[in-house]
This record gives sequence, structure tokens and C-alpha cells, in this order.
Amino acid sequence: MTFSIAGRCGKSGAFGVAITTSSIAVGARCPHARAGVGAVATQNVTDPGLGPLLLDKMAEGLDARAAIMAVVKDRAHIDYRQLLAVDRHGNSASFSGTQILGTHGVSEAHDCVAAGNLLKSAELPSVMTRTFAQNADQHLAERLLRSLEAGLASGGEEGPVHSAALVVCHTESFPLVSLRVDWDDVNPIATLRRLWEDYRPQMGAYLQRAIDPSKAPSYGVPGDP
Repeated sequence: MTFSIAGRCGKSGAFGVAITTSSIAVGARCPHARAGVGAVATQNVTDPGLGPLLLDKMAEGLDARAAIMAVVKDRAHIDYRQLLAVDRHGNSASFSGTQILGTHGVSEAHDCVAAGNLLKSAELPSVMTRTFAQNADQHLAERLLRSLEAGLASGGEEGPVHSAALVVCHTESFPLVSLRVDWDDVNPIATLRRLWEDYRPQMGAYLQRAIDPSKAPSYGVPGDP
């Protein structure tokens, strides 16, 4: 039903998640990232509240694995959850409960972790983490999106995906990148790619407007000097 990757850029320290699923609005529930702390995905039968809890644990100083262990311990219905986390040092960890749907898999690597459920192949997460490592010269958002595209190309889910999201946090309390395709009947990952290509040239300007509008470029719209 879902496959995703959470990653860290070892050069910039940015964190992010790319994710897709067969249901609507995956970006509203599943990807979580926090500047200086880490990135998390919560999926399968999703509990969105587990994302902030994991980030809070990592903010307190726990590494990714210890944070997941602390969150899942004695938690009701945890067997229905699949969790991914990467921390500020690039440690990655995951949890897959006993009630994960269909064919599922996880691939943990330095600076990234990928996982999925209801997959055509349990090897899909490994394809995603290899793609992430092979694109270390790219912006984190690009690396994550290429990994998602590679997952789809390697087989994807048992059925069609319908929503996708890309989130990256860097130095500010708000995301540097937050793009969502809440529903697409054909290919939400391709639509997400188009959004990223359109947004990428404007990304720096939007950040500058938040930090110091007096030094930011104009919007280029009617009425804007």
C-alpha cells in the first residue's frame, strides 16, 4: 500500500522523506522531518501521531533505533504500524509489526532507510537505498525523488499508487521543500517530479523571503514592482 524513503544529507545536514501510496493524501499523514533532528515515515495502517513522537525522542538525544524502541514499547496496536527513522548522525532504523500488509520489506543504510508494504517485490526498498547512495552529489530532495522513482520502476506496489509527497527540512523550523500530490489517477510520482522541477528554481527565493524580504527577488506577478 505504501513505499517510502527517509534520508539525511551528510554534507548539508538536511533531512527529508519521499513517499507514495495507493490511498489519498499520503503527505497529510505519513512523512515527518525536523531540522537538526531527523526524518521519519509512519505507514501501513498509519498513526500520524507516531511521527512527531519519534522526532521528539531523537531531539532528546536518542538515536534512531533507540527512539523507535521507546515509541513502540507497550504501545497499543503497534503491530499494524511500519516506521522508518534516520537521525542527525545518519543512523537509520525501522520497525515492522506482525500485521504489516502483503509483501513487505525494509532496507537500512547509512543516511537513509526505505520500506514498503503490499509490494510486488520485497527487494524494492534495497533498490531505493542503492539509488539514494548513487546520487550523493544531488540535492537531498532530488536524491529522495530519484529513489522513489526507482522504487516504482522496480515494480512498485501490487496495485497503482495515487498520492505522493516530498518533504525536506534544512536549517529553519519550516520545511525547505513540502510538495504533495494528494490524488492522481495516472502517476502521482511523475506529477511530483513536475512540481519539484517547477519549484526547485524558486526554492531559494521563497527561503530568502522568509529570512529577509528586503533582499528577496520580486514575485514577478502583476502589480508587484
